[in-house]
Amino acid sequence: MSRLTRALRRATSAAALALLGSLLVPSGTAHAATFDVLVFSKTAGFRHDAIPTGLDTLRTLGTQNDFTVTTTEDAGAFTTTNLAQYEAVVFLNTTGDVLNAAQQTAFQTYVDSGGGYLGVHAAADTEYDWPYYGQLVGAWFQSHPAIQSATLRTEDRTHPATAHLGATWTRTDEWYNYRANPRPNVHVLQTLDESTYSGGSMGSDHPITWCHGQGQGRSFYTGLGHTIESYADPAFRSLLLGGLRYAAGQVTANCAPPPGTGQIEAESFTSSFGVQAAGHAPASGGQTLGYIDNGDWAGYAAVSTTGARTFTAKVSSAGAGGRIEVRSGSATGTLLGSVAVPVTGGWETFTTVSTTLTATATGPLFLRFTGGTGALFDVDTFSLGSQTAQALSDDVQLFYYPWYGSPAVNGSWRHWQQGDRTPPGDIGADLYPTLGAYDSGDLQGAVTQHMEWIARSGAGVLVYSWWGRGGYEDRLARGVLDAAQNKGIKVAWHLEPYAGRTAASTVADIQYINSTYGSHPAFYRSADHGNKGAYYVFQSLDIPDWTALDQVTGSSIVLAQTTDTTKIAHFSGMYTYDGIAGATAPGWKQAGDHARANGLIWAPSVAPGYIDDRAVPGNSTPTVARANGAAYDRQWNNALDPAIGGNPTWVSVTSFNEWHEGSSIEPADSTPPTGHGYQTYDGAYGRTGADAETAYLDRTAYWAARFTP
Repeated sequence: MSRLTRALRRATSAAALALLGSLLVPSGTAHAATFDVLVFSKTAGFRHDAIPTGLDTLRTLGTQNDFTVTTTEDAGAFTTTNLAQYEAVVFLNTTGDVLNAAQQTAFQTYVDSGGGYLGVHAAADTEYDWPYYGQLVGAWFQSHPAIQSATLRTEDRTHPATAHLGATWTRTDEWYNYRANPRPNVHVLQTLDESTYSGGSMGSDHPITWCHGQGQGRSFYTGLGHTIESYADPAFRSLLLGGLRYAAGQVTANCAPPPGTGQIEAESFTSSFGVQAAGHAPASGGQTLGYIDNGDWAGYAAVSTTGARTFTAKVSSAGAGGRIEVRSGSATGTLLGSVAVPVTGGWETFTTVSTTLTATATGPLFLRFTGGTGALFDVDTFSLGSQTAQALSDDVQLFYYPWYGSPAVNGSWRHWQQGDRTPPGDIGADLYPTLGAYDSGDLQGAVTQHMEWIARSGAGVLVYSWWGRGGYEDRLARGVLDAAQNKGIKVAWHLEPYAGRTAASTVADIQYINSTYGSHPAFYRSADHGNKGAYYVFQSLDIPDWTALDQVTGSSIVLAQTTDTTKIAHFSGMYTYDGIAGATAPGWKQAGDHARANGLIWAPSVAPGYIDDRAVPGNSTPTVARANGAAYDRQWNNALDPAIGGNPTWVSVTSFNEWHEGSSIEPADSTPPTGHGYQTYDGAYGRTGADAETAYLDRTAYWAARFTP
C-alpha cells in the first residue's frame, strides 16, 4: 500500500469515526493508528543492555500517543515493500555493519523518498563503511569517557523534541565524542558543556542532539540513551517522542542547517555518474571530485536545496574547463543556476567560482557537469548560501584596522613588517591572513572582501581605527565607508593615541569626523541613543581631565577605555578593548550596573585569543590560547551573563583584523607560508582545513543572534 493510499485511508477513517461519534459512543471502539514505526535494534558490535528497556519505552509511547511500534532485529525487513508500511524507522542502539548492500539501497530509497529516520545513541556507531549512512546520522561515534553527569544546553527550544526543556539540562549518561562536528550540515538542538564533565574532546561546540532533512525525508539523532535509567526519565521520553513525531512527518520543525556555514567535500557524493575521487595534496582533505567529463553528475542526498540562493565552489582545471549546473532532486531536475569553470592551468591550481541561484526547489542537491570533450575540471569543495542572511546587529561592533600597506598599492610595506619581519611571507603575526599580506587601500579587493566577511559575522558596525587628520587611515576612510555601505554595515570610530593627543584635540577630532563623514550613509548613528555617532577613545586614562568632552557629548557618544567608574566623568560610557581580561571579566558587572543606573553605554570587549610573539619579540604579555574556540565562547558567555557581564548595551569584538596581537576573527590561512611557525584556526568549533578559516566569523554570527540588550 502506498504512503498516499495509507494517508487517505486514515483521513477517511477519521472522518467516519467523527460522524459515528456524533451518533453513539460505543465502548472500546477500534480505529487506525495515526502512524507506524519500525524499531531496529540489531547489533554487530557492542550490545547495550538498555535495548530491551528502550524497546518497551517506545511501545509504551506508541500506546499512549496513538502510533504502532513494530520491533525487529532482522535486517531482512529492509525491503522497499516492507519499509513502505512505516512513516519512520528507529535505529535503537544499533552497532556495526547491520545491513547488506541491497538492504542499504532499500533504506536509502525509503528515506530519500520521504521516510523518516531516528537514531538513538549507538546509532552513530553503525555502518561506518556506508557514506550515505554517515550523512543520514550526521556524525559517526569516535570515543566516550566514563558514564557521568553533564550539563546540556538547549539551542532550540521550539522543536517538538526540545520545547519542554529549559536552557540547560543536567543528567547522567554516556557522552559521545564524534569523528566530526555535524553542525555545518544539521540543525543542532542540544550541545554538551564540556566544562561540566571529564573526557569531552570536541571543545566548546559539542552537538549531542540534532535534526536535518535527508532527500525528501527527515533525520533526527540524539546521543542520549545509553543507560537503562534514561528511559524512565520523563524529559528524555518527551525528547524521543518529539523526535519521532518529527521523523515520521507528523509535526513540522525547523531542521535546516545553518546558512552558509559549512563547506561540503565534493567527493562526498551519495550517487553519481562517471565521476570519482581524485587525490590532490593541496585540496581540502587531499581529494577532489575528479575524472569529470561532459554529462557526468554527482548527487548529495544530505544537502537540501531548500532556500538556496548562492552556490560557491573551489575548482581546478588543466583540462577544457566547462560549467557546473546546480540542480534539485535529480541530475535532470530543476535547474537552479549554473557557473562557468575556467582553465586554471593545473589540477592543483585552484580558484573559487560562485553564482546566484535564480530558481527555487526543495529536493536534494545534484551537480551536473558540461563542457567540451575530454577531462573538464575538478571540484574540491562547495557550499550553498541561504536566501535569507542573518540580520546585522548594530549592537555587535568589530574593531577594524585599516593600517596595512603593500608595495603594489601603497608603494611599500606598512605594518606587516612589525617585529622586524620581511613580508609578504614573513609578517609580524602568529597567524597568516587568508588574503595574504594585503593592502588596506585595496578597496576593490581586500576591503570589499572584508565587508563581505563582516556581514557574514552578523556584526552591523565596524569601529574604524583612526590616527589623526590627514593620516593614512583618514585618507582611506571614505573608501571604507563606501565599501561598508554596499553591505549595509555602519562605521563607528576608534580614536587612537597619536602623539600630542589631548582632550581638546580629541574634541576637535570628533568635530572634524562629524563634519567630514557624518553625512555618509554608512556613518553609524545609534537610533537608541539620540541618533548620535559613536567614538571609542583608546587609552583614555592617559589624560586625567576630559572636561572638554562636554562640547561634543550632546551630539556624540564618547566611550572611555576602562571599567573604573571614577574615571569616566564627561564620557558617555565605557568599553574594555583588552583581549585578555575578557576571560575573567574583572569589574564588568560593576561597570555595567553603574552604566545602567546612570544612563550610560556599556560595551565590554570580547576576543577569540591573544598572542603577539612574532610582532613583539620578547614581549612578556600573557597570551590567551584560542582552545579551538573555547576562549571566545568563554568571553562571550561572560559578557552575556548578567551576573558577570553587567547587561551590556553593546558587545565590542577585539578584533576583526588586529593581526599583530593575534585577536583577529578575519579568516586565517589554513596553509600559511612554511618555516615561520604560523598557527591556524584548524580545530575551531570542530572545523578543519579551509572550512576552519571562517570559523570565527560564523561563531560571531552565532553569538550576535543570541545577544539581545
